[in-house]
Amino acid sequence: MARPADGDCVPDLRKERSNCSFNKEELTNLLDNGKEKTLTRRKIENLFLSDPEFLDPIRPEYLSHEDRYANELRKACHMIRSINENEEVQQVVGQMEGIRTLMGSGLGVALTKDGNPLALHFVMFLPAILGQGTVDQQGEWMTRAWAGQIIGTYAQTELGHGTFLRGLETTATYDPKTQEFILHSPTITATKWWPGGCKQVNYAVVMAQLYTKGQCHGIHAFIVQLRDEETHQSMPGVTVGEIGPRLGMNTNDNGFLKFDHCRIPRMNLLMKHAQVLEDGTYVKPASDKLAYGTMVFVRVAICFDSYRQLQRAVTIATRYSAVRHQSELVPGQPEPQILDYQTQQYKLLPQIATIFGIHFATKDVWDTYNEVTGDIHDGNLDLLPEIHALSCGLKALSSSDAASGIEVCRLACGGHGYLASSNLPRIYTTTTAAITYEGENTVMWLQVARYLIKSYREARRGQPLQHSVSYLTTQPTSTHSTSEYTNADLVEAYKKAVSSMVSETAARLQQYCDMGRPFEHAWNSCSVLLVKCAQAHIRYFTCEKYVAGVTNTELSEGVRNILHRLCRLYLIYHITLNQGDFLRSGSLTAHNIGTLEGEMCDLLAALRPDAVSLVDSFDIHDRILDSTLGCWDGNVYQRMFDEAQKSPLNQTDVPEAYYKYLRPLMKANL
Repeated sequence: MARPADGDCVPDLRKERSNCSFNKEELTNLLDNGKEKTLTRRKIENLFLSDPEFLDPIRPEYLSHEDRYANELRKACHMIRSINENEEVQQVVGQMEGIRTLMGSGLGVALTKDGNPLALHFVMFLPAILGQGTVDQQGEWMTRAWAGQIIGTYAQTELGHGTFLRGLETTATYDPKTQEFILHSPTITATKWWPGGCKQVNYAVVMAQLYTKGQCHGIHAFIVQLRDEETHQSMPGVTVGEIGPRLGMNTNDNGFLKFDHCRIPRMNLLMKHAQVLEDGTYVKPASDKLAYGTMVFVRVAICFDSYRQLQRAVTIATRYSAVRHQSELVPGQPEPQILDYQTQQYKLLPQIATIFGIHFATKDVWDTYNEVTGDIHDGNLDLLPEIHALSCGLKALSSSDAASGIEVCRLACGGHGYLASSNLPRIYTTTTAAITYEGENTVMWLQVARYLIKSYREARRGQPLQHSVSYLTTQPTSTHSTSEYTNADLVEAYKKAVSSMVSETAARLQQYCDMGRPFEHAWNSCSVLLVKCAQAHIRYFTCEKYVAGVTNTELSEGVRNILHRLCRLYLIYHITLNQGDFLRSGSLTAHNIGTLEGEMCDLLAALRPDAVSLVDSFDIHDRILDSTLGCWDGNVYQRMFDEAQKSPLNQTDVPEAYYKYLRPLMKANL
C-alpha cells in the first residue's frame, strides 16, 4: 500500500504541509527507535492492511454484540494463520515484538477495531509462562501456545479484589497423595472477573493463594485447563463465561471464572522462582521482588500504547482543525481555519508535546530495564525498586494524560467528534481502560509515594539514593530570579517543587506518627498529599528525560528546533497548570510564572505552522486512524456524508418501525 502523496489532499492541508520546517521522516524514525524499525513497521502494516480478510463488510457499530465478537474472532484467527503459514509474514513479524505490533494500539486497532479476542493469549499468557515458568515448562507450553494449538488467558482480578493481590481469595491447595493442586473459589467474591477471552480460551494462567502442609505461601501462578481440547466444553470444576457489555473493547470477550475443587498436576505451578516438591515441601524464591520484572514489562508496554492512542486522537483533531473553517476572527473577513484560534492551539499542541515527553521518559525506563535484566536474573536487585516505582508512575501518568488528552481532542472537534465515524469515542473508551487495568492509577501513585518516603528517610540517614530520587538528599532553596529561564532551569524548578512537597508531606506523616497514630492510619490521613507528591515526582522525571532526550539525541537542526519548542511548551504548560506547587516551594515567583504564560502563548503561535506536519510525522495509516475527520486527504465532509449512508436505517426511506409503532399512534385519533 503506497503512502499518499502531499498533492492528493484538499488545499488547506496541502498549504499546511508546505510550511514544514523539519524532516518528518527523521522524526518518524525517532519515535520508532530507528530507521530500520520504521521500515519494518511499514512492511508489517502493508502486509496485513493489504489482506482483504481484515476488511469489515459492515461497520462494527451496526452489528449485534455476538456478530461483532464473531467477526473479530474470525480476523484474529486469520492473523495467527498468517503468522504460522506465511514465510514472509514470519520474517517480518518475528516473535514477541512483531506480535505486540499486531496486538497493540498501532496496527492492531485497524485489524480488530474493538479489541482482539486473542490478545491476552499473546500479551499476558505467553509472557507469564516466559517470565515465571522453568525452561522445561516453557518447552512444554510455549510451542503449542505459539502455534495456536492451545489458547490461553491471564486470570488475576476477582470480583472482590483487583490491584490488592494479597487479598485474592482463590485457593490452590496441594494434595501430596495425588500430587495435584486443588483450585477452588470459596466465595462469590473469589470469582475471577475480567480475564479476556473466556469464551474462546481453553487454558489460563491463574493467580491463586498457594497452600501446602496447612500453610499459605501467598499468590502464585498456575496453568489451568479450562476447556476440553476437542469438544471445547468446560472442564469439571470449572465455570466460565462472559461478563457482558463494557464501555469499550467489547470483542476482547472479558469474562468470569469460578473453580469448584478443580484438580491440576503439581507441575502446572509455574516454578521458575518458587517450587513445591512432591511431598509438599515449599521452596521459596530467592526474592519476593522477582515478579516485578514482568510487571515492569507490561506497564512500560501500556505507556507506549497510551501515547500511540493519543497520537491517533491528536492527528484526527489537528487535521480536522486545519480543514474546518468557522466563525469570524475579523468581522467581514472569511471564516478562518479553527487551528488559527489560540484556544484551539492550546487544546492540541500540548497534546503533541505530551507524546514526545512520554516517549523519552518511557524509553529511558525501558532501556534501563533491558540493561539490568541480566543482573536481576542473577539476583542483583539493587535497581529493581527504582525501576518498579518509575514504571508504576509512568503507567499512571501516561494513561491519565492520554485519556484526558484524547477527550480534549474529541471536544476540539465539536459535535463531529461525538460521531462514531470520527473514531474518537472508540479511541477514548479503549484508552481510559488503561487507567484501571494492570494496577489502578491511585494505587500506582501510592506505590510511587512509598518509594519516595522510603528514599526520603534513607536520605535523612545519609544513605545513597538512586538517580531518580537523588534530589531528596538536599533541601530546596528559594529562587526569585527574574532572568530568562532555560529548559534546564525549568527542570530545576520542577525538582525544587517536588523536593519541597515530599519534605512537607514526610514531616506531616511523621507528625501523625509522633502523635501516636499507627503508621497505616497516618499514611491514609496523608494519602491525598502523597499522591500529589508521586504525580509531581513522575512529572519531574518526565521533564528531565524530555530535556535530556532533545539535548543528547543526534538530530538535524530542524528536528532539534521543533522538539526544543515542544519540550519548552510541555515544561511551561504543566507549570501553569500546577503553579501553586512552584509558588509554595519558592522555586518560581508570580512574576516568573506570568512571564512564562506569555511565552507559552508565543510558543503556540510559533508551533502553529508545523502542527499538521508534526502529526504527519506520526506516520499513521488512514486504516489505523479509521476516522472520517482525520483522513490524510482532508476530504472530511464527503467522507462523513458517505459514512452516514451506510446506516441500516438509511437503507429504506421509511423504517419498518414507522409502520409498527409510529403510524398507529399518529392515526389513532383520526
